[in-house]
Amino acid sequence: MFFLLNGILAIIVLAGIFYLLLSEGLPTFEEVSIREFFTSFRWNPTSRNPGYGILSLVISTLAVTIGALLFSVPVGIAAAAYLAEVARPKEREILKPVIEILASIPSVVIGFLGIVLLGPIIARTFGLSNGLNVINGSILLGVMALPTIISISEDAISAVPKEYKEASLALGTNRWHTLVKVTIPAALSGITAAIMLGMGRAIGETMAVLMATGNAPAVPRSIFSSIRTMTATIAIELGEVPFNTTHYHSLFAIGAVLFVMTFLVNLVSDLVLHKYGEGE
Repeated sequence: MFFLLNGILAIIVLAGIFYLLLSEGLPTFEEVSIREFFTSFRWNPTSRNPGYGILSLVISTLAVTIGALLFSVPVGIAAAAYLAEVARPKEREILKPVIEILASIPSVVIGFLGIVLLGPIIARTFGLSNGLNVINGSILLGVMALPTIISISEDAISAVPKEYKEASLALGTNRWHTLVKVTIPAALSGITAAIMLGMGRAIGETMAVLMATGNAPAVPRSIFSSIRTMTATIAIELGEVPFNTTHYHSLFAIGAVLFVMTFLVNLVSDLVLHKYGEGE
């Protein structure tokens, strides 16, 4: 009963958050058409001719998220495979706490490192005026997603029955071939869930992308373009926007869209992970 009540409470809280976002966001569409909101690239609520299009913000959010996955997925799966199949017990005892510590680093610290360390390196390497752009934010989000991807992927790889590996080795293959052709494919559903959860973390991150991507509300033309994500837009503007204005309500509408995006990503990952659990 205790666990049932806690589960019901979590659902109530989740529904309450979504209701708040909807109730505060829907008045936006009394002044702004749904078509403009979702299909216009122009976000400039404070001009004389205000624009409330979020498409550039959505594209920027997806761009930095995809970039983060391109960085974190290969590194995360490789690290998980090493911990589960190669590392000696002493190495595992050292590496696992380090990965857990990485998950506990505040996002504002990660963003600060992106400004003072990674940004100048990117600027010097590619001859740019500054390093606050898509690739900077992608690397930072990739680092932040790594603990989730590594931990869940390692659990999935470790859960593969030993009989699979022993049968492969008995046929004359080596450990590398067994890992790539047998173990990882057998753990693929769990690894997929890890990737989806990492993606959910990247989509919902605020401070790192706010600090390290340049905050330009425009469609990125390359990985070196400055962008502004949906989370950064809400964080920057909500504290100073006049109460009950169209601008105010539009920020809640962005929050509702972001809520749906992250909810769908986490729902898919949960379904995949559940299927993985049943398969085992």
